[in-house]
Amino acid sequence: MAQQSQNPAPVDPNLYTEEYFLHACEGYDEFIQTEGEHLSRRLSAAFALAEVRAGMTILDVGCGRGEILKHCAKLGADAYGIDYAPVAVQMSQHVLGGLTDADGKTGIGLADAKRLPFADKTFDRVLMFDVVEHLHPWELHEALLEVRRVLKDDGRFIVHTAPNVWYDRYAYPVVRRIRQLMGQGANYPKDPRQFLVDHNVHVHVNEQSLWSMGRTLKQAGFKGKVWLDSPPQHRTENPIFALARKLLFGTVPLRWFFEREVFAVAHKIHGYE
Repeated sequence: MAQQSQNPAPVDPNLYTEEYFLHACEGYDEFIQTEGEHLSRRLSAAFALAEVRAGMTILDVGCGRGEILKHCAKLGADAYGIDYAPVAVQMSQHVLGGLTDADGKTGIGLADAKRLPFADKTFDRVLMFDVVEHLHPWELHEALLEVRRVLKDDGRFIVHTAPNVWYDRYAYPVVRRIRQLMGQGANYPKDPRQFLVDHNVHVHVNEQSLWSMGRTLKQAGFKGKVWLDSPPQHRTENPIFALARKLLFGTVPLRWFFEREVFAVAHKIHGYE
């Protein structure tokens, strides 16, 4: 118990306001425009990895606004979501309240990812999109053990988290310095958590690298594939910058530092205790 008391306290759930979900949380533009009918590029890419089919039972850990649950149900899967932010539960309930053209059942509850209110081996798929970075390491380990418990033996666990912490630690300072020399420094704050989304300073507590995500999954009894990716860069640049971008994002080990997002598809290690 003494060791437990030394762990950092969880992020205050009241920091996850409606304003956060509508102005800072990934995919908010698409959500506002279509109320969850269309997913952002990032969410769509992560969701496709689950290969959700009719008849499956899905758990969305940290369901946020509820659009993933909506897409699962419309594919004919029974989809259940939990979130520990009361606002998220309310928003998900609103999104699913008008869902009349779905064959799958849905359910939403206020719950902690470290104590999932479900029986062992319940789910074919467990999804954890943009949640990892909000859980301290001790919390993440407990949450992954719970995911492992409720996932069926042949189930699949899908993770997306951002940013790649190696980008923030090592690549971003270089990028910022170059932008400063170009006269664009005002758009690149010293703390990368303030870049575009200032709210992340308060709620991002555990960003991952390619290697730390794989290690964390293994420690919780999972094996699988972990990889990096980045949003498409639709930019008009001079040939030198275009070549540099191609080199940085396409060459190992440079891409380990410059790719922005971490994806994982994992399965349970049988015999793990």
